[in-house]
Amino acid sequence: MLVLSRKKGESIWLGDQIEISISEIKGDQVRIAINAPKNVTILRGELIREVSESNTEAVKIDSFMDYLKNETK
Repeated sequence: MLVLSRKKGESIWLGDQIEISISEIKGDQVRIAINAPKNVTILRGELIREVSESNTEAVKIDSFMDYLKNETK
């Protein structure tokens, strides 16, 4: 993992099409601006974890339901 320090107004580039800029720093929060092509999906990390956990739970429930169906036959 690459860790960089940036100040307000500074940016980094990912490849030649994605720019990430620091737009505001207030206390312990940093606002970033992302300029990327429309075909690039941008998601917050906590959303990816929530979806992953939700999907894992759904698989467990589906597996349990399949187990119950097979036990009642």
